Amino acid sequence: MTKVDRERERNLAVFIDLENLAMGFQGQRKIKFDVQKVLERLVEKGKLIVKKAYADWSRYPNYTAPFHESAIELIEIPKRSQTGKNSADIRLVVDAMDLAWSKPHVDTFVIVSGDSDFSPLVSKLKENGKHVIGLGMKGSTSELLRDNCDEFIYYEDLERQEQNEQQLAIDLNSFLPASLPEKQREVFSLLLEACTALRRENHEVLYASMIKDTMKRKKPSFDESYYGYRSFTHLLEDGDNLSLVDIERNPKSGTYMVTRVVGEGTALAAGAEGQPAIPGARRHGPPGKRDRGPGGSHR
Repeated sequence: MTKVDRERERNLAVFIDLENLAMGFQGQRKIKFDVQKVLERLVEKGKLIVKKAYADWSRYPNYTAPFHESAIELIEIPKRSQTGKNSADIRLVVDAMDLAWSKPHVDTFVIVSGDSDFSPLVSKLKENGKHVIGLGMKGSTSELLRDNCDEFIYYEDLERQEQNEQQLAIDLNSFLPASLPEKQREVFSLLLEACTALRRENHEVLYASMIKDTMKRKKPSFDESYYGYRSFTHLLEDGDNLSLVDIERNPKSGTYMVTRVVGEGTALAAGAEGQPAIPGARRHGPPGKRDRGPGGSHR
């Protein structure tokens, strides 16, 4: 993927083969597939334009509510005895190829399955210039499918990511000043989640607009004014004042870039007697510690 590809927002279409995933969970004796974990990871990659899931839904009633809540279109596949065992696979392939031809703005296809039968679909999508991401479970994913995708995400890694984000939230609370209002703790947690997500996508320079777009994809209702900031610039400046991020002006556009995120390379932790435990982190300084001129912190 080129630098230009990484910096533009992708439009994603997600196709979920629920039967394959459900069988994988039965084999590993896990509780059940959590689609929200999947969508939270994929939204870091771009805008989710299409979301479809394929199954005989009478066999999976526990999944219908969470899938509806996530605005996923449920495609009903009749019982195998009526249609043959590959009916879900065929319908998914037909819908994916139809979308590839009819919606050229959709540039990334996500196949949520571990079934090797989808490998020819992956190849055909790539022939048509589409970026293909696979997602499945380690114990039930075909190596052929995994190796044919441009990227492959293991569901088990999403579970670890969730645990890491929960730990980050705990560490962030101990790092921030005790007097900081709850609303600001919430927005700074979202800010760090967005920056971490962009780092996962190999973005070296985090532009302010890129960070804000990611925050809005993660939380569509996000508006900096709700948290008391006149602009996103002021939010970043406050994050810089609290040593959560380091920011610099882009010499060409004059807008802010985040050059460092707190905790990179180490765990977040509050140091003894107010000293930051993170190498290179500063003490909690008063707002306006940098001379920003007229555009400085609003607080």
